[in-house]
Amino acid sequence: PRRAPVVTSPSTMHAIAPTSTSHLVVPRARGPRGSDRARLQRRVTARCAPPSRSTADAAPADRFGSLVQDTLRDMETDEEFQLAQRRLKEEGQAALTREERARRRRALDGLDVPHFDEFVVRNGADALVREPTTILQVNIGLYCNQACSHCHVESSPLRDREVMSKRTADRLVELIDAADGSIATLDITGGAPELMEQFRPLVLAARARGVEVIDRCNLTVLYEPGQEDLPRFLADNRVKVVASLPCYSESNTDAQRGRGVFQRSIQALRDLNAVGYGVEGTGLELDLMYNPGGAFLPPAQEKLEVAYRSELGDAYGVSFTRLITLTNMPIKRFADQLHREGKTEEYMKLLVENFNPAAANGVMCRDLVSVSWDGRLFDCDFNQQLDLPMPREKGDKGSGPLTVFDVDALAMLTGRMLAVDNHCFGCTAGAGSSCSGATT
Repeated sequence: PRRAPVVTSPSTMHAIAPTSTSHLVVPRARGPRGSDRARLQRRVTARCAPPSRSTADAAPADRFGSLVQDTLRDMETDEEFQLAQRRLKEEGQAALTREERARRRRALDGLDVPHFDEFVVRNGADALVREPTTILQVNIGLYCNQACSHCHVESSPLRDREVMSKRTADRLVELIDAADGSIATLDITGGAPELMEQFRPLVLAARARGVEVIDRCNLTVLYEPGQEDLPRFLADNRVKVVASLPCYSESNTDAQRGRGVFQRSIQALRDLNAVGYGVEGTGLELDLMYNPGGAFLPPAQEKLEVAYRSELGDAYGVSFTRLITLTNMPIKRFADQLHREGKTEEYMKLLVENFNPAAANGVMCRDLVSVSWDGRLFDCDFNQQLDLPMPREKGDKGSGPLTVFDVDALAMLTGRMLAVDNHCFGCTAGAGSSCSGATT
């Protein structure tokens, strides 16, 4: 397979350099819409023809094949998904988001809970004010080869319109340069970010500037067409991998993420181990991310990590760096699940009653800026999916939602109040929750 280019020196990486696009699966941002299911199915089928050699001799990518067709088939027969799609078409995303917020508000009515920012201060935590930005988190597209039941981004193979353009990606690099070294981490997420046109150029540009890069990987993406060299590319550029694996049980994982996901994930972890990820002494970090399968808080991160190491190591020979736990946020697909099961009030009560001031002081939004695929600025990825933008202030350039093109440097955002709402209780319950795991 093609070996991807490794990091070049900063002097040769003033902007995002063009790279080969043979690893891409989705259309380019300015290309045709291509969201018709039948056309997408034909495209996938054409690229996933049966291998000519036997399955026993096949490499893992050939043995598994693309997951897209299975995901599309499951989505087509999933009654809840089809209902959600019809409502989205008839009512629009904004109306559904307002309804979701109203449900959370009704669930809190009986608890005498004020607005979140007032609740935080009243219960002993610091006011929610933005600190200097050290993490730039970028959602470069919502296309994914999976459609997980808990996904707060609501990614799927049908989300092939929301893809970051080169112009927006170039602007991100300019903002990193303008930060004069204060941006320590570029956190790239999606969708399946590796399938996006701007993923590898952004990785190369950031690493050339000495910025740590995190790839939020669903693992199964390693076996999509064109991704055969992905483990080597990530290792060559010393990208930190944060991989989703909600359970070490095959049945639990597949129930949450789709049929066949667990076996693909285990093989992907082995392939990452083979290039040094999660192996002591290599410096290549491979973190696993756990999130609960229902309306409950995650167990203690340290204790669960011991169980993961034992189960994955003994049964599958897999090693990793550390386990991080993430609380399910009561938004989007998980919010729909809570509503169907009649558990919205129960879950919101659980979050409020387990509020932790220390977790509130450690929330990721204090020093993180979240950027959507179209360049809008948010205080976190969850706000991004709820279309709750970073508040504008007098003197800001442009109009409408604040974007990467409206700020000369991220430093100008320091000191602003954070945009919060009732979903934020998900990050402050128990040991706290963030994209880096527990916050206390």
